Amino acid sequence: MRRSNPERTDATRTALLHAARRLFVEKGYGGTSTPEIVAAAGVTRGALYHHFADKKAVFAAVFEREAAAVAEAIEAAAPAAMSALDALIEGSRAYLEAMAAPGRCRILLVEGPAALGAEEAGRIDRDNAERTLREGLAAAMAAGAFPSLPLGPLATQLSALLDRAALSIEQGEPLAEHMAVVGALLRGLAHSAQAA
Repeated sequence: MRRSNPERTDATRTALLHAARRLFVEKGYGGTSTPEIVAAAGVTRGALYHHFADKKAVFAAVFEREAAAVAEAIEAAAPAAMSALDALIEGSRAYLEAMAAPGRCRILLVEGPAALGAEEAGRIDRDNAERTLREGLAAAMAAGAFPSLPLGPLATQLSALLDRAALSIEQGEPLAEHMAVVGALLRGLAHSAQAA
């Protein structure tokens, strides 16, 4: 059965993104060229430029897909019915597990800020994983489970902690040990709200 034009278009775009992701993980953004992406995807150079303006646009699409996958994993692990504290703990675990996907730390935490710039990479993160963290923290404060703190700085600092943990886990440190620390910090915040 022949595929329709939209199906062929989607297949071409998907092939480009899969090939680009593999190359960006293996060689980094700077070490990857558009001819390599085209060859790895098995498409023409014209096909790449039909979908993307340049290599940076290809990387941005890969980055956005990875960021969205992480946010989806967090949301699946922390349903609305869960207590605010448990949702933050399970969401943190889901983040660290999702970031353990081969190459994901390199794309999101190393190559992304360098290739896209800190502002654009940060915007995409704020729309995805950091958004879920911010929402969870706001819910915890609204429920009285956490002390009332400035939401932006709290989300930024906890996000940075989780990013560093993800990089350490990628280097072989145990997820369980990092989760013990994350859980203790979040429970400590919850305890300080109850003690107030």
